Amino acid sequence: MKPKKHTHFRPEPPKSEDAQAGESVAPLRYRLAAILYDTLIILAIWVFTIVALVTLIGDAVLGAWVQTLLFLEMYAFLAFFWCWRGQTLGMLAWHLRIRSDGPFTPTQALGRFVGGMASFATLGFGFIWMWFDRDGMTWSDRLSHSIVVRIP
Repeated sequence: MKPKKHTHFRPEPPKSEDAQAGESVAPLRYRLAAILYDTLIILAIWVFTIVALVTLIGDAVLGAWVQTLLFLEMYAFLAFFWCWRGQTLGMLAWHLRIRSDGPFTPTQALGRFVGGMASFATLGFGFIWMWFDRDGMTWSDRLSHSIVVRIP
């Protein structure tokens, strides 16, 4: 029996109609800047949520249910923008976009989110990985079968 060949997503020049000439794999500094922008927006959403909950309940809101709600809000924010526009607001500010072989799906968004959480849990190793990866891909890129490109 022959060993089964594994097919890996390889970043190639984008083939979609909205692809622009001159796109390249986004450097880590731009990715981190976009993450910082998105983090500020997510923090604002969380503050609004906490204030609304305290106002409705009339007491402090504590516990796993609040943490779960905030975590789900973060995922929903990111997944919505990744699937709808192919970029979050932070990515838009830094001229970044997600490229994949077809439309970016919710399943890919879950892979990108899990890769991002794993990257942060390992103190950024999943992002630094792109410096050692032959295709310049992070864990999020690999898990979502997509890549973040910088738009000229």
